[in-house]
Amino acid sequence: MAVSEARDLDRLRAEAAVCKACPLWRHATQTVFGNGKAQASLMLVGEQPGNEEDLEGQPFVGPAAALLVRALADAGIDRDQVYVTNAVKHFKWEPRGKRRVHKTPVQREIDACNPWLLAEIACVQPRLIVCLGATAGRAVLGHAVRIGAVRGVLQSLPGRSDHRVAITYHPAYVLRQRDPERLAAAYGELVEDLRAVARVVQQP
Repeated sequence: MAVSEARDLDRLRAEAAVCKACPLWRHATQTVFGNGKAQASLMLVGEQPGNEEDLEGQPFVGPAAALLVRALADAGIDRDQVYVTNAVKHFKWEPRGKRRVHKTPVQREIDACNPWLLAEIACVQPRLIVCLGATAGRAVLGHAVRIGAVRGVLQSLPGRSDHRVAITYHPAYVLRQRDPERLAAAYGELVEDLRAVARVVQQP
């Protein structure tokens, strides 16, 4: 499906709601488009909707969202001043008993959704884009990334040097840490990365 050149988030959201560019729409409840401040200095990009996001139609709800809101607050960032979205707009899952369990999107699914992500960036015009996790990093930068190798390194959006890109952990990754010390360390690293982002955004 071709994405229009509309520079209006509501129109893009309506167009994305009927997107069938890849097969993921067949098993998802709905398209989950981004939300937040329309012209935010900071955009957060996650991987894809989870089960709760798919049902509610909003990005970042549930335990990972609660952790992200806490991390933003600890970093001095107002969640209401941020635009939040995902690289992939439909929930990819597999059944496990009565549960729908997340599956990582493949490249063709990331590519199918990329025009929507680029259209959101064009509308919002953020100064800095934070990729939460490797899938988001791949979608934004156009190549595979290793979180450990790129954390703390500011990059430019391909073809747009005025948009800076930072990469850090996805909140769901932090929550998956079973060892309490490792969970605390991962959370601290996420907050550290977000504080660095806040300093960049606040520069004149």
